[in-house]
Amino acid sequence: MTPIKAAVCRAFGAPLSIETVHLRAPTGVEVEVALEAVAICHSDITYAEGGWGGDLPAVYGHEAAGRITAVGAGVRGLSVGDPVVVTLIRACGACPSCASGRPVGCETPADPASTPLRTEGGETIVQAMNCGAFAEKVVVEQSQVVRLPEGIDMPAASLLACGVITGVGAVVNAASLRAGEDVVVIGAGGVGLNAIQGARIAGARRIVAVDMTEDKLETAKAFGATDGVLASDAKPWRAAIKAMGRGADVVVVTVGAIPAYDQAPRYLANKGRVIMVGMPHSGAISTYEPVILAATGQGMTGSKMGDVVIQRDIPWMVDMYAQGRLKLDELVSRTWALEEINDAIADTKAGGARRNVIVF
Repeated sequence: MTPIKAAVCRAFGAPLSIETVHLRAPTGVEVEVALEAVAICHSDITYAEGGWGGDLPAVYGHEAAGRITAVGAGVRGLSVGDPVVVTLIRACGACPSCASGRPVGCETPADPASTPLRTEGGETIVQAMNCGAFAEKVVVEQSQVVRLPEGIDMPAASLLACGVITGVGAVVNAASLRAGEDVVVIGAGGVGLNAIQGARIAGARRIVAVDMTEDKLETAKAFGATDGVLASDAKPWRAAIKAMGRGADVVVVTVGAIPAYDQAPRYLANKGRVIMVGMPHSGAISTYEPVILAATGQGMTGSKMGDVVIQRDIPWMVDMYAQGRLKLDELVSRTWALEEINDAIADTKAGGARRNVIVF
């Protein structure tokens, strides 16, 4: 067992505590990765606040990048020293979802007893979201990592593990956006900005960002939005439809706010589709008038992690970044030390940050 520093959640809603924990060596198809950067995602915060339940103590964090420091005997195609991005997408490769090309929906659950983390006293620590990346090192399955090119900026690369693939993938994979279609993105935070980038890359005609502040709308335009609408307007869908000249073909909801979900269908054109990305707390309920959706042929589709295949989509996005066509550096609001993680979380909750990143 290797001693490492990690930010441990021992009570929902309480500050994380920086502790020395113990990480076992990788076995089988596992790899050990010394992390160089891990971003703070709102999903980590929701879990740490108890919004989706779960067991404690736990180490959260799932948007990470670093270098492989050890490999299990069954690992193929990866070596010690390789730079990699670490994702939460653990895929068995054999269940119906994996076999049909949707590894994000893998139906083989992880064995809780297999967590590689222990306290100094031997107590089991939950490796949350298959990662536990608010730590100096992680041990994860090979299916969760993708090799990166040498020299890539690690704080920027860490965002490819979740926020970027979720936003871009929601448009490219889940919505199957065609060139010339019109898009509304509700929420111009980290995931929303990447949905906007995805729409730009896919050739959308108009991209309307909807958010609560003018500052975020201006940022959205820098990422590719053609228009901005304040969500605080009495009927923001009217301004969006005016900007497009018609309803939207695709509406991507990237925030977990119930009012956003209630209003999303109002932006749609006939046959338009809502892509549901933002995740409200468990038990939160949204309401719709189903006769409208039925009569107009509209639809609503959930999208988990952008429906990506990481071994296919992350190399594509890395290449887009290298060409200057996908913004990553601009998504990093600030870097923090692990000891500052509670301040970084508070800053993220304040709503102004695109992505705060812990660096090691």
